[in-house]
Amino acid sequence: MADEPRTTGMRFDDNRLVLERYRDESGIYYTFPGDGRAAAGPSVALSLTEALHARIRPVGTAEKVLRAWSQGSLPQGAVALDDPTTATPERHYEIPGGGVETGETPEVAAVRELREETGLRGTVVREVARIWRNGNRGHYFTMETEGEVGAPETLDNYGGVPAWVPVSKLPTTPLWPRRLSWRIAHWHTVGWPAPPAELADSVGDLHAACAW
Repeated sequence: MADEPRTTGMRFDDNRLVLERYRDESGIYYTFPGDGRAAAGPSVALSLTEALHARIRPVGTAEKVLRAWSQGSLPQGAVALDDPTTATPERHYEIPGGGVETGETPEVAAVRELREETGLRGTVVREVARIWRNGNRGHYFTMETEGEVGAPETLDNYGGVPAWVPVSKLPTTPLWPRRLSWRIAHWHTVGWPAPPAELADSVGDLHAACAW
């Protein structure tokens, strides 16, 4: 007999999403009511604008709910719990980056990877997002850069070619992380999240257009 999918509660109050608030080493995050925790956190209600800047878990469920909400549909009742998946990637663009080496902070690693993969020299401005995939968390930063893109033979990017993409084109560009590419255009207009947003990997829907 197959197990039934796990679900969590969903409730809106005066067009605000009701969540439970918790805190970890990175700051405040939120969960949907009735997610199975032994002790429920204090109840809060967030507007759509607040929710788009919040860390909401499970991140896959949050993305589905926020997408529907942004399109004028307010889901009620139980929704399926959805954590990041392990879909196989297809041909796409990626934001420069890589692993954190021994002794490095994520910020130092981001500056190094940018130089290795593009030839540009960068200075971290802020961390804007953390992307979960396969139980691992990637850190994403905005940077100020200088210099010129290096010749392909000087770059360590597995044959990729650096490319500039207009912010306005990101919602329809097959860019990974897809959730982040949707949000950059939004944040670029209304302001960057603080603390960093926490999102799910979505490498399996690279060609899905999004306008929010």
